[in-house]
Amino acid sequence: MSQPIAWTPEELMAVTIAREVRDGETVGVGAVSPIPAAGCILAEQLYTPDITLIILDSDEYYPFPAGSSELHFLAQRGELDLFFLSGMQIDRRGNFNLHVIGEYTKPTVRMAGAYGSAMLYYMAHRVILFRDQHTRRVFVEKVDFVTAAGVTPENVYREGGPALVVTPKAVLGWDKAVGAWTLDRVQPGSSVEDVQANTGFPLPLAPAVHTNPVPTEEELRVLRTVVKEKMARSYPEFAREKMGRCEARSFSL
Repeated sequence: MSQPIAWTPEELMAVTIAREVRDGETVGVGAVSPIPAAGCILAEQLYTPDITLIILDSDEYYPFPAGSSELHFLAQRGELDLFFLSGMQIDRRGNFNLHVIGEYTKPTVRMAGAYGSAMLYYMAHRVILFRDQHTRRVFVEKVDFVTAAGVTPENVYREGGPALVVTPKAVLGWDKAVGAWTLDRVQPGSSVEDVQANTGFPLPLAPAVHTNPVPTEEELRVLRTVVKEKMARSYPEFAREKMGRCEARSFSL
């Protein structure tokens, strides 16, 4: 039997994201989003060499003038295939919150806001949400403030919308007909019961819920060498602390 292989939660999420990227896509990653950035670079290295990858705050992967809004213009022209967003809260209907926790006029926490996230949620053909925590405080029945809506009226133009949520515990799928999340897959080390217990709303099961394949030795090797080197240029702390720390969790292959 081979030796156990270990990974950090961030590495698990990056590998999960890498497997969702489709070759030939134009893929955008926003600022302060190291997990999807690592996942997309891993995809480019292993699975989808013909993607056009745009990462804000990256000298290598941002082909536009510094400080420009070209990524947003790309989305507005309908040319952005995949984008990644997150929120302090995500609710059953696909809404996410980047503004306040608590009442808007008297919040307990005020955040930085959206900076184009609401438009990108509408205009990217697919949006994958991500959170490095999967708790009832994050996944709530109804967000305190709707930064961007998962469901829109029929008379509102929308190029795309939510596709998945990736967390360390699960991958949630989007049921467009119902306008709500379903449990599509559980991550290695988690279970259906664990995911449901840590989600603050009823989570219907996809027809066949299975466990995501564990990260392969090749995925982790590339993630911890080529990808880590590239990530260190824009996210040195993340690359140092979240990539390659093998004490986090172990499973036998």
